[in-house]
Amino acid sequence: MTKKILACAGGLLLSAQIALAGPVNQTDRKDFQVLKDVASSVDRYTQFTIFDDVNAEVKDGVVTLTGKVTMPYKRDDIAKRVAKIDGVREVNNRIDVLPVSQFDDQLRVRIARSIYSHANFWNYGIMPNPPIHIVVEHGRVTLTGVVQSDVDRMLARSLATQFGALSVTNELKTDAEVRETLEKSE
Repeated sequence: MTKKILACAGGLLLSAQIALAGPVNQTDRKDFQVLKDVASSVDRYTQFTIFDDVNAEVKDGVVTLTGKVTMPYKRDDIAKRVAKIDGVREVNNRIDVLPVSQFDDQLRVRIARSIYSHANFWNYGIMPNPPIHIVVEHGRVTLTGVVQSDVDRMLARSLATQFGALSVTNELKTDAEVRETLEKSE
């Protein structure tokens, strides 16, 4: 039987499959360390922006990357960076590239300005890697990442809905939810 372990870095939620039977073995520890290294590597990638969303899963040294990025080179660069991490045996790159669209680009910028210029989000906006990610595909918006409270989560969604998006999906997690998930996984 296995258990899913989550790690969080810069708004990235990552997971690893860890065996439940008995004490944590060396492979499990290694997978968790690989997961943390993947999060750190993606977080430090200078081309990774608030308009991209990448998730990773690690099992026995095999990293599966999912999510969406705005440019094809980002997809390839992230996979190459992850492949260089010690302990990674294989990378399954399932990151999708968002389609080119002026409407989507304008929507991304408007929503980002609206969220990050709001006084409630100034503390997020000054971070090196702001934790609220805005993914727009064919006029449909998905908010991902981690915020401090339910109020911030609801406010971000409210600010994102005022620009003519076809839909807004709010997948933001609160710090408390992430912390609770992490505690359950330990």
